[in-house]
Amino acid sequence: MPRITQEQKKLNREKIVRAASEGFRSHGVDGIGIQELMKTAGMTNGGFYNHFSSKEDLELEVYRQGFTDSLAALAEIREAHPRSAQAALQDMVDRYVTAAHRDHPETGCPSAALAVDAGRHGAPAQAEYRRGLEGYLSSITEMVLDRARQAGTEPTAAEAREQALAMFSQMVGALIVSRAVAEADPALADEILTANRKRLRRR
Repeated sequence: MPRITQEQKKLNREKIVRAASEGFRSHGVDGIGIQELMKTAGMTNGGFYNHFSSKEDLELEVYRQGFTDSLAALAEIREAHPRSAQAALQDMVDRYVTAAHRDHPETGCPSAALAVDAGRHGAPAQAEYRRGLEGYLSSITEMVLDRARQAGTEPTAAEAREQALAMFSQMVGALIVSRAVAEADPALADEILTANRKRLRRR
């Protein structure tokens, strides 16, 4: 039987992470098992342990990769508005607090889709979530400081971080609460997003 190449091994690992990323975000980490994930990835169940020591190990990789992708998207937003931090912040809100993001957690940001899982799964999961969260907070804090300078004011770094914390927490919270009622009351779910988006854009 031919040995698997390093390139194929890398591709197989990426398939597993992609299947887990979508599955965990859609159903929760505890809502989908290894067998189903491997089936989705088009691989045999036994092959899982060639790449990960446990489901918990895979969960941590999903956090790492998910936040890496999300932070890259945020960097692109900032690059699209080099002369206006306010425009960048509003663009961030307009892309994050949306019905499309709410309705498709499998392709969305892990900050909202996996927040509850991180809270339940102990220190390692929380450490990875924290790492991604700090990436968001750092970037948003910089945008808040840039916006203030462009407006002729100069808040302290602590004040800017406080604004970033409040802003990002509201974005994530709006998405989570909207998802919680989306099927039972679609109108309310949309109202939650609209109200928060308006408030966030005024900050």
